[in-house]
Amino acid sequence: MTGPASVTRRSLLRKRRLLLLVLAAAVAAAATLFGGVLSEAPASDGRSTAVAAPAFGAATPVASAPARDAATEIRRLQTALRHDRSDAESLTLLGLAYEQRARETGDPSYYSRADGVLGEALALSPRSPLVQSGLGSLALARHRFRDALSLGRRAVALGTSSGAPRSLQSRSWGVVGDALVELGRYGAAFGAFDRMMRLEPGLAAYARVSYARELLGHRAAALAPMRAAVDASDGEPEPLAWTSVQLGKLYWSLGRIDAARAQYLRALHALPGYVYALDALAQVEAARGRSARAIAFEQRAIATAPLPQFVATLVDLLSNAGRRAEARRQYELMGAIRRLLAANGVKTDLEIALFQTDHRIRPRESLRLARAARRDRPSVDGDDVLAWALARKGRCADALPYSQHALRLGTRDPLKLFHRGMIERCLGHHADARAWFRRTLALNAHFSILWSPVARRYAT
Repeated sequence: MTGPASVTRRSLLRKRRLLLLVLAAAVAAAATLFGGVLSEAPASDGRSTAVAAPAFGAATPVASAPARDAATEIRRLQTALRHDRSDAESLTLLGLAYEQRARETGDPSYYSRADGVLGEALALSPRSPLVQSGLGSLALARHRFRDALSLGRRAVALGTSSGAPRSLQSRSWGVVGDALVELGRYGAAFGAFDRMMRLEPGLAAYARVSYARELLGHRAAALAPMRAAVDASDGEPEPLAWTSVQLGKLYWSLGRIDAARAQYLRALHALPGYVYALDALAQVEAARGRSARAIAFEQRAIATAPLPQFVATLVDLLSNAGRRAEARRQYELMGAIRRLLAANGVKTDLEIALFQTDHRIRPRESLRLARAARRDRPSVDGDDVLAWALARKGRCADALPYSQHALRLGTRDPLKLFHRGMIERCLGHHADARAWFRRTLALNAHFSILWSPVARRYAT
């Protein structure tokens, strides 16, 4: 006969496992996705190759888990672990909570903390698919995509062999798919996202289907699954804020500035001070000609999370406002940010290469960084930044194949189209260049604080 103590212990274990899965869901749902390539043959017109994105059907979004305060959870787990450092489940929970806190705040030191406690959990429970998946998500956040692929595959294998819950298996496939996207292996990546949809058609899968459609240039079709992701995240502040910003960016890419702004404000309502929403609102205000408000939003974002892309935007805003001394100080800040991120295991070669190339800072180093970034992430982003770095060095014939490669999926990213226009112009193909600039502006006339005026000037 089972005694009351045994029943209570089983109940506590069930609650802890549920909390593990809830945090794992939050980690997987908020993974950042970038672009990639599919085949080896370049397509100079930028049309999509014949590869299907994962399907998005009529599946009902899963009910969202209760909202959780990551900071409070971290304090509780830290206290518990002071008395028992051999509790693998608590260590895993703490590592996942650190990852969530890193996303909420933009503070990269949480990545190092997550790495430490997840390493302890791995030593205690080396066959835990959740630990492997958590380490995979951490590798993605640090832009270490080959490590993420290896960890994700191990999580999938362990989850399958152990009969792990479908939700955990789905999220492990998400780590695999995200890594494959970054490594340019799109057929396999979309297959991983399809597995996610079959296992658990929820927030994480919807967001990835949306991004797959966006990669293939189907931006309007990407809206429905991202709206479903927003609905599925309701009640969880950080996932709701993240999905709202992603939906806003889709609207922005379609030139629907007011709809984008509404989503960014929704994100701030869900998670006050959310830095990615502040950054996005700065771009909206700049598009409306409200320079002072744009600068204020970007400064608020940087005060919380001095990320390279935020600083790059602020530099352009300050320069446009004639505040060049302040802009120069932001240039200097970029070096300190790069060192801070590197100290916490985050690779930033791509972002730094793009920033320096845009502003003609150390062109030789920028080209070296762009080459290194493309080796790490042979994606449409890696191809595009390398093409741009070559073009800004005057090596436009060398740049053209990389630009063609960056557009082979049919991705309708205005910045990539603009770069292509600049390369064609550099090569003396003025009619082709004007056509690319017009396509760029037709997608979003406010695509870049720095480059939109240039595109307008060269489009005529």
